[in-house]
Amino acid sequence: MTRFHPGPLQKALVVESPDPALDALLVAQGITVDRRAEVPDEATLAQWLRDGGHDILFKRSRVPVTRAVVEAAPALMAVQLCCIGDDSVDKRACADNGVLVFNDPVSNGRSVVELAIAHLIALSRRLYETYDHTRAGGFDKSQDERFEIQGRVLGVLGLGNIGRATARAAEGLGMSVVFHDTREVAREVGTEMGWESLPTIDALFRRSDCVSVHVSAEDVGGRSNRALLQREHFAQLAVERPGESPRLFLNLARGFLYEPADLLAAISAQEVRRAAVDVYPEEPRGSGPWSNPYAGEPRVATTPHLGAATLDAQPRIARRVAQTVRAFSRTGAIRDCVLRPRLTLGLSDLAPGNALLAVTHSTVRGSRKAIQDAIFEAGASNLSTVHQDFESFGVAYDLLALDKPLTHAQLRDFTAHAADLTGDAETIRALRQMIVE
Repeated sequence: MTRFHPGPLQKALVVESPDPALDALLVAQGITVDRRAEVPDEATLAQWLRDGGHDILFKRSRVPVTRAVVEAAPALMAVQLCCIGDDSVDKRACADNGVLVFNDPVSNGRSVVELAIAHLIALSRRLYETYDHTRAGGFDKSQDERFEIQGRVLGVLGLGNIGRATARAAEGLGMSVVFHDTREVAREVGTEMGWESLPTIDALFRRSDCVSVHVSAEDVGGRSNRALLQREHFAQLAVERPGESPRLFLNLARGFLYEPADLLAAISAQEVRRAAVDVYPEEPRGSGPWSNPYAGEPRVATTPHLGAATLDAQPRIARRVAQTVRAFSRTGAIRDCVLRPRLTLGLSDLAPGNALLAVTHSTVRGSRKAIQDAIFEAGASNLSTVHQDFESFGVAYDLLALDKPLTHAQLRDFTAHAADLTGDAETIRALRQMIVE
């Protein structure tokens, strides 16, 4: 069933408590805000969206957006994540239903980097254990297993925005940097920065005193990074580093990259001396009790997924996602779309025409021609177009400037005509028309 929307977005559901500044920014755009304090389960979220007729959902990283949620919400046109991670959203289900998904890949970077550097120093000096020991009445001033990070080697797994910023910060503290990334552009950037690119994860662990993980949920080919790290990787930490080494492991990226038992085994074997973990395979929806897989192991410092939880990052995120939604709502422009990261697409403000038509459609053969023919059949002219395929998800997005708006009946006929021409009843997944004023 094609999702129709008559113009700019009108009603937002906000869950998981993004920064309150977001609400005023949306209201200024003419969007009604429905902010819910309760952390919903799947059925509740589906009911809220269905009953409320919300056309956009704002959320952070915990509440899942499943196929059942998407299909229960016929008015939903977009999901805006107030975070980087997109693994809480069924992107395939969204694509199948013409729902675009956006994130914020930049605003929380500084907060995550500072947490990583804080962990590097605290673990190297055994500060977490020493704090507990001193509060309990101890006074251990020994230098055993306490290290400076200056002169050590930091291995960065994943050289995206946060990985690069972490590497720069560590370099400023006197560390050398090596990295591993499968993306050619990341390797080129890292090499230009003067850092050594290593060909395998094994090589990264062997060469590093400390490894910090900053990979996304999927690799460059769209394959899941689940179980990316195995027990044997941890065993390689610092084996090529003679003498004393901190042998630290940090994961502030994704909780499903390895089995916690493998990290715990490496800690027990002293292959990894200490670790800091901010993300977990299973995390609670709210702030209630949960089962910490590292409970009882003092050499693993755990934090509750708070890499972006600062009074500085959250307002930045609110401002950026509001800007992303403003452009999408008013002109159909897209950026930070998780179906194609780093893509920016839109028509110039000076584009000709009296209406903009945003079409999310299948990539079945003939679909683009069907759109052009449907516009012709409606008696309109296409004056300018931008197009993007999302190959991994079997959908594409077209933004067209028309010489005149289409009526509601013509929009319905548009969808039927495209289906007839392609033989695919679901050629048009979503259709939204914006009047140019």
